[in-house]
Amino acid sequence: MSSAPPPGPASPAPTPPTAPAASGGPGARGTTATVFALSLAAMVVSMMQTIVVPILGLIQTSLHTTAANASWVTTATLLSAAVFTPLLGRFGDQHGKKPTLIGVLVVLIAGTVLAATTHSLLWLIVGRVLQGAATAIFPLALSILREEVEPRKLPGAMAVASGAFAFGSGIALVATGLLTSGAHPDYRSAFWLATGMAVLVLVAVVTLVPATRHKTGGRTDVLGTLTLAATLVLLLLPITQGHEWGWSSGRTIGTFAGSVVMAAVWVLVERKVREPLVDMRMFVHRPVLFANLAGLLVGFGAFVLFIGVSYLAQMPSAIVGYGFDASVLRASVEYLLPSTLVSLIAAPVGGQLVRRHGPRAVLVLAALAGAAGFGWLVADHGHSFSVIGSGALVGVAIAFGYAAMPAIIVGSVPHHQTGIANGINSISRSTGSAIGSAVVTTVLASKTVPQLPPGVPALPAQSQYTLSFAIAGVALALVAVVAWLGLRHIHVAPHHAQSAAGSATGSAAGADAEATGEGASANPGAAPVSR
Repeated sequence: MSSAPPPGPASPAPTPPTAPAASGGPGARGTTATVFALSLAAMVVSMMQTIVVPILGLIQTSLHTTAANASWVTTATLLSAAVFTPLLGRFGDQHGKKPTLIGVLVVLIAGTVLAATTHSLLWLIVGRVLQGAATAIFPLALSILREEVEPRKLPGAMAVASGAFAFGSGIALVATGLLTSGAHPDYRSAFWLATGMAVLVLVAVVTLVPATRHKTGGRTDVLGTLTLAATLVLLLLPITQGHEWGWSSGRTIGTFAGSVVMAAVWVLVERKVREPLVDMRMFVHRPVLFANLAGLLVGFGAFVLFIGVSYLAQMPSAIVGYGFDASVLRASVEYLLPSTLVSLIAAPVGGQLVRRHGPRAVLVLAALAGAAGFGWLVADHGHSFSVIGSGALVGVAIAFGYAAMPAIIVGSVPHHQTGIANGINSISRSTGSAIGSAVVTTVLASKTVPQLPPGVPALPAQSQYTLSFAIAGVALALVAVVAWLGLRHIHVAPHHAQSAAGSATGSAAGADAEATGEGASANPGAAPVSR
């Protein structure tokens, strides 16, 4: 191992982790149990994000409210995630990942119970705010995996957790469709399911996940947290509500402008405080920055698939001339479940490919598969086979993308920044999902079928589905550009290597970079990676 580079700016020195147990013995069995528990946790996170998508209309009817008010059931969760995910990711790095994970699960259970028992829209939104904090579970889970799994197996373990994350999004749609398919559907049954899953995950985490061995300590950057939260809320609020407010309205333009101002304030704060929430050098570090951009695009494509295919399958063909006359349940099981199952199967394959060929190659492969899938949908979405087959291709793309991005993050930041770095990446995916939802909603509403029978609500013209899928295909193709141009080298920047130097097992960041299969940059300022 080459000598450490000259000291950079001071940063909290992490406690050197002990080496993971050798493969094949009791330690290996413990690692398998840990991966299983954390994968369940990742699955529950994504379930919380999509579980209400099929039942927004039912919530609107049951609570006698408007569509605009009911949309806050999804908006509240997204805004809550934007506020709490980076904060809790950093808190876990500082004070212990397992205790933080348990605390978040307890909050999640409280939120799901509240949502399942209330008959008030206000309290339902409060419950969804509590559920939004669960988004922090995913980066916390990845941070624990980095501590507990030996480097050569880390990409595969992260891919399994990421595959479970992708699987949870789809299975929530199917489960919600099943639970609300009777003669007297009740949206609360979906939240009771979520409660049971959250309790199961809490038990698994308490009993199977090892105690935290790596803490950095330090103070919470309150001002940085508040300014970042304000930035994200002002950005995501018009994205989710712009369709209702009007994209050219003063509220929409004003909140977008406010997000730009607050982003500048946040950067200024983080450059001045002693212990920032987000190390700006890490935030703009090339692999991290481009991984977040890829996360935005993959999240966009995933939600266009979920919403676009679900709505397309339910279109009444006798009235509009296209669609498959599917119920919510049939749309979920027949048209969305296959892509979800393919994602789950493809995830460990993606992990193996990351280990052998590096995350850059896997991200390019994901982009090509996703662009091909949406291209197929553009060419033919009038036959069930085409819709299901193209969805499976996009499912592979999502699984491979989710396998590659954590590997890029873990290979590019030191231990004490793993939680916050993966938290920001999770927010980028959620932001992409919100943009995807807004784009699909706006595009489908912008042109409707003319001369519908009396009493039939406005329904989108078929060309709008074609346009939506084409936009998503371009977004996935851009992931290949991002990976090819932005991720040529994954290396440990000097300040990253400095924070990890001195570990009993060698440079942790360097070992993790090696696990991704990428070599060091030719940049002379980068720390060499042990080969």
